[in-house]
Amino acid sequence: MKLLQRITILSLTTLSIISCDKKETAFVDPLLTNRDTTINPTDDFFHYANGGWFKKHPIPSSERSNGIFRMIQDTINNQVKSICEKSAEANAEKGSNKQKIGDFYASGMDSLAINKLGISPLKNDFAKIDAVKDVPSLLKTIAHLHTLGASAGFSFYVYQDDKNSAKNMLQFSQGGLGLGQRDYYFNTDSETVNIRNEYVKHVQKMLELIGEKPEVAAKNASSIMKLETELAKSSRKLEALRDPNANYNKMSVAAFNSITPNIDWNFTLKELGIAKADSVIVGQPEFYKAFNGMIKSYTIEDWKTYLKWNLVNTYAAYLNKEIENQNFKFYSTVLGGVKTQKPRWKRVVEQTNGSLGELIGQVYIEEYLPKGSKEKLLEIGNNIRDVYAERIKKLDWMSEPTKKKALYKLSKIVMKVGYPDKWKDLSSIAIDRNSYCKNVMAVTKWEYSEMIKKYGKPVDRTEWGMFPQTYNAYYNPSNNEICVPACNILVPGYEGRMPDDAILYGIIGGSTFGHEITHGFDDQGSQYDDKGNLNNWWTAEDLKKFKQKTQLIVNQYSKYNVGDKFVNGDATQGENIADLGGVIMGYEAFKKTKQYKSNEKISGLSPDQRYFLAYGYAWMVNANKEYLSQQIMTDVHSPAQFRINGPLSNIPEFHKTFNIKPGSKMYQPDSLRVVIW
Repeated sequence: MKLLQRITILSLTTLSIISCDKKETAFVDPLLTNRDTTINPTDDFFHYANGGWFKKHPIPSSERSNGIFRMIQDTINNQVKSICEKSAEANAEKGSNKQKIGDFYASGMDSLAINKLGISPLKNDFAKIDAVKDVPSLLKTIAHLHTLGASAGFSFYVYQDDKNSAKNMLQFSQGGLGLGQRDYYFNTDSETVNIRNEYVKHVQKMLELIGEKPEVAAKNASSIMKLETELAKSSRKLEALRDPNANYNKMSVAAFNSITPNIDWNFTLKELGIAKADSVIVGQPEFYKAFNGMIKSYTIEDWKTYLKWNLVNTYAAYLNKEIENQNFKFYSTVLGGVKTQKPRWKRVVEQTNGSLGELIGQVYIEEYLPKGSKEKLLEIGNNIRDVYAERIKKLDWMSEPTKKKALYKLSKIVMKVGYPDKWKDLSSIAIDRNSYCKNVMAVTKWEYSEMIKKYGKPVDRTEWGMFPQTYNAYYNPSNNEICVPACNILVPGYEGRMPDDAILYGIIGGSTFGHEITHGFDDQGSQYDDKGNLNNWWTAEDLKKFKQKTQLIVNQYSKYNVGDKFVNGDATQGENIADLGGVIMGYEAFKKTKQYKSNEKISGLSPDQRYFLAYGYAWMVNANKEYLSQQIMTDVHSPAQFRINGPLSNIPEFHKTFNIKPGSKMYQPDSLRVVIW
């Protein structure tokens, strides 16, 4: 999955038939103007391909990055804004999609009402926390907060059983950290130490804003930091979470109770909405053993303070101006380097889309999606799958029995493309214009209820995990499926014309379909079979060879650094493998096109030059230093520059196209060159 919000925009007009006269074709090719020709492509292809655009488009003060993703996000935001405004102006029937969209958006734009309400939308939930007096009432309240989307103490969800993908299981994993990742609580570099210090100040200020006196808030902020640090101490590192077998510990509820004697899980599960359960999957048992001890070692008052913080932190962005601004100051400015808030309309549009995207998506595909988009995406996706099969058949390191199983798994990958055939039913959600926070909470409660309903029922493999207007894509190993939403058909700079095949296969083919399919064969995905079950289908010798190859990519990326922080090669290896496989499969599919076979030049660029520049365009992202630092610490994706320079340095055709020689910074010697798929 491309968590950097992989965006591709191809055209805002019809894809099936586009006719342009000669005047219309006289356009400036982004592949030319994006370049910085003062940079040698043999040294840094990322900045060569994109540096010209970066110079003309500095990062806005309201953003942590700028590039292709921001361009497309702005385009979609404007489209969704139009949908929201039209819905808000309409005299829509109560309970209709338009009424929900319009009222949700209107409530978010009514800053006067939001400020007047203050923290009152959370009043009843604060009262529940205040009423906690013992361990049972504490567990009951923690469970209640989970139904509101707060990950208090731990993480709980209903999802597919890794070893029986047809069954939904109760899953427990580590969580409860306001800083997200454990390393923020322990790393000793000056930047991280400063973040910890600022975090305690932030928590204190937020507690003051919900009514605590400064001296009390200061004491409670220290208590919260101590509690979270202890949770972090028993949490696994980012790279350790990548091992699906090590993070799969299925046990009976009775066994779960036995390792956590201070917690009655039968009682807690009922409060979480599960009437009866026989077994659970616990990702990190050592975390729950520690959590069990903390239930008694910290006072009830300590836990109540932590729960109040957890609740207000969850809903801070939807409360009054002071709380929202303080939340922005820490999470966006301190952690992300963002200096100013986005305009309110943009923040509310993004939240409306995030909460009611299922409803907005139905309008989006009718009003903004080019006709023929779904068909074109499927065409490209199937072409990528075909060349993938050809590559697997020719692998010199894999035996025939394993090849046969790999090809079968590849043939069974389900492609969810464009938009779903059926939409989720949101009719039970009540939305009005009275409270923005309450509207967000109503959707969150509905989402939690829908998740809980899945327990004990067969997995619905038709369900989508993204909206058609989401700039992203994913591979789900448990379903052996990829999902490529409709908006991946669009590419900026080519509005009103069909991009050439180098663009189509460099961006949509390589960095989207090729990338996601390769996730089925990365260090994690390769452990799941064609049915989505965690099940070894490799021979021992082939698996050994595969791990030797993946270790090469771990070693390669571990040498890349931003300032004093180095990329975590172990944690990012799945995405790095997918990037490498994707760009290769996109190139192999492009070689079959008429454009490539005829060696046709466009804008003075050869097919090979255009393809690799198009791949560079797919990751044209300029990020500030704070965000890059945060990404290295918390994300399984490498920074954009390494998503370009890293995989390309392994490809012989790239070396030949841009004359990469020994001594060039982009040169990767044969002995270190990574070739997997």
